[in-house]
Amino acid sequence: MNTLLRWDPFRTRYNPLNDREDLERRLASLLGTREATSHGGKEALTVAQWSPLVDITEDEKEYLIKAELPDMKKEDVRLTVENEVLAMSGERTFEKEEKGKKYHRIERAYGSFVRSFSLPEDADGGKVTAEFKDGMLHVHLPKSQKAKPKAIEIKVA
Repeated sequence: MNTLLRWDPFRTRYNPLNDREDLERRLASLLGTREATSHGGKEALTVAQWSPLVDITEDEKEYLIKAELPDMKKEDVRLTVENEVLAMSGERTFEKEEKGKKYHRIERAYGSFVRSFSLPEDADGGKVTAEFKDGMLHVHLPKSQKAKPKAIEIKVA
């Protein structure tokens, strides 16, 4: 395997582990993901900015956006449609620390988020509906009537 390394005249000897950790750190910051590296045999984690994961599907009647919002209440989520953009925002807050409880690991991310989606041309942004149940937000975006194809009967004379 050929590897390109930046020469550091002050480094006393080559340590591939340090280069791997540096690469993981840089990639994690670039991609906004969590960093899990080994420092002196101990795991170190840097939790990323949190953003809910979504699935977007379509059928003949509507577009459906399913967003994972665990540990959130519907009051903590806001949906808006403006200028052909659907915006989902909210905040997941950290549970308050309890006295006498030790936290050994906290990997779940908390904080504010905003997700924006451009509406397709055939979507009717004025008729968006949503429901929230068991940590899942379902956003229904109906297709407009004018966008649906119509069959026209041709008469032979």
